[in-house]
Amino acid sequence: MKNLFIIFSIVFLITSCKNNKPVEEIKNVETGNTITLTDAQMNNAHIETGSIEQKEMASILKVNGRIDVPPQNMVSVSVPLGGYLKSTNLLPGLHVNKNEVIAVVEDNQYIQLQQDYLTAKAQLTLNENEFNRQKDLNASKASSDKVFQQSQSAFETQKILIKSLEEKLKLIRINPNNLSVNNISKSVNVYSPIDGFVTKVNVNIGKYVTPGDVLFELVNPTDIHLNLKIFEKDLDKIFIGKKVSSFTNNNPSKKYPGDIILISKDVAPDGTTEIHCHFDNYDKTLFPGMYMNAEIELKNKMSNVLPDEAVVHFEGKEYIFENTGKTNLKW
Repeated sequence: MKNLFIIFSIVFLITSCKNNKPVEEIKNVETGNTITLTDAQMNNAHIETGSIEQKEMASILKVNGRIDVPPQNMVSVSVPLGGYLKSTNLLPGLHVNKNEVIAVVEDNQYIQLQQDYLTAKAQLTLNENEFNRQKDLNASKASSDKVFQQSQSAFETQKILIKSLEEKLKLIRINPNNLSVNNISKSVNVYSPIDGFVTKVNVNIGKYVTPGDVLFELVNPTDIHLNLKIFEKDLDKIFIGKKVSSFTNNNPSKKYPGDIILISKDVAPDGTTEIHCHFDNYDKTLFPGMYMNAEIELKNKMSNVLPDEAVVHFEGKEYIFENTGKTNLKW
């Protein structure tokens, strides 16, 4: 292998030498890229020679993306039957606990639903008694089969009605077992389905909301992950489990380590695909939607390398010198 050596500001070192003896002139400077020095000039400049080495080097893939959360950690809160918003204390950024009351909605239909249930429940008792009476009469042939079947049908129909009303009550979080004529209410509570933070408040007190309206949007950030964009030419270099180091633009020195958990199988029209990464530790300073930079360390490979000092930087360009003879320098 050809010997290479480094030269750092050769002319400066030669001309700035504090030796009282006059500096020997360069024997010959050829036009082109070759310089010839004397032995004394080589020694005064402290030029050392070396060889290119083969070393295992790791390359870094630099990408960017945003903080994201899985769909199961983002919740849109609405009311199944609609109504007027009576009260709420929610503001964006406020933390809420699961099953905490986050709003109160009222409407006449809630009263009607409870009334229908209690009335149907009372009628069920009457239908059941009539069914049992007709059953005994039919067994002794004191009543016709038709009358018995009618009483049986009425009893079964009433049970179906009761069951459907029970499910409607459960939708608005009213327990049918606790409902009585003494606690009928015109309002119902809206409960938080998750532990998390409020991201959006779309209503105000007094507004009528329908079942399709989203009152609040909540997010549980404990399962946040990093969504990165990767060009398809780099897909063969990454794999699930690969380590990722991410950082924000505001604080690039603080690293957030993680690893790749999912690689999308779809390539977008712009030639990119998504990869999802989990953080090793949840950091409360990271919020969904934040822009992030990331570095992915790719597979190590053998490369020809030189020390940093072997490269001379001059006028925006980089040079290395080749030893073509005892004192001949070629760049």
